[in-house]
Amino acid sequence: MSRLFKRIGLGLLITLASALLLLFGSLLVDGLLGPGRLDNLTNMRVTAADGTEIRAYLAKPAGEGPFPAVIMLHEFYGLRAEMIGKADALAQEGYLVIAPNVFRSGTTNWIPRAIYNVITADPAQIDGDVDAAYRWLAAQPDVQADRIGVMGFCFGGGTALRYSLSNPALAATAIFYGQIIADPAQLARLSGPVLGIFGGADQSIPLTEVEALRQGLEVAAIPHEITVYEGQPHAFVQGVEEIAQGGPQQAAWQQLLAFLQRTLKEGPAAGVTPVAHSASVRGEIPWRYLFWLALSHAGHL
Repeated sequence: MSRLFKRIGLGLLITLASALLLLFGSLLVDGLLGPGRLDNLTNMRVTAADGTEIRAYLAKPAGEGPFPAVIMLHEFYGLRAEMIGKADALAQEGYLVIAPNVFRSGTTNWIPRAIYNVITADPAQIDGDVDAAYRWLAAQPDVQADRIGVMGFCFGGGTALRYSLSNPALAATAIFYGQIIADPAQLARLSGPVLGIFGGADQSIPLTEVEALRQGLEVAAIPHEITVYEGQPHAFVQGVEEIAQGGPQQAAWQQLLAFLQRTLKEGPAAGVTPVAHSASVRGEIPWRYLFWLALSHAGHL
């Protein structure tokens, strides 16, 4: 009997070791393929402070500027076609949009690699890459430098909020179910209004945290519009084709358009000048967040 147990134990160990080997092997292979996937998704590069070229997609409105502008930040996969479609949709509304790929390893469709991207991400490097996109926009003659906003989805939503705390020249911030910063002392550093879109059934961001964000913004006296779409999971606003079908994701997109209209098109020009990028606000990423994040995105595959 003891020999049987030993064989079973050995078999389980071999199976576990093989699974781990396959997992790490797939991460390695996917990482090697990641940069190549950007070839058909990007049409420009901006240079970060350390000299690295950040690949990005630029969507421009028809006609002559200057235009209000938006930095659009991707989910934990990296830049994908779904984000390109949203950038083009905003350009059709009159915004010049830059969507940088802030994961220098490229982009992926493989959830384990996406999780690896998040847990190994360096907030200072990522914020610096977003800042490079901001500085590029602010220097363009067809961009209204005092009407630049930042927005993001999922990982990009949390990044947009964090980056906004370090750049007092931003005119607006839009967060789609991103990781929350609720400390009023930090939120008081925001220079423009905040839009927050969340799903009522999002297991990765509890409603208590959404309420903490709302209260933090109120204490900090930051204009804000926080909306919870009841029954909606994480990442419920998908591609432009799905948005066009109506329902909560179309309502959320229309809410974004109204917010950008008020803050970037109609809002008072602040006459600001680009400012130096300051230190990142590094927050811990809860494992609960990563677990539910993976399950939520798996449901959309």
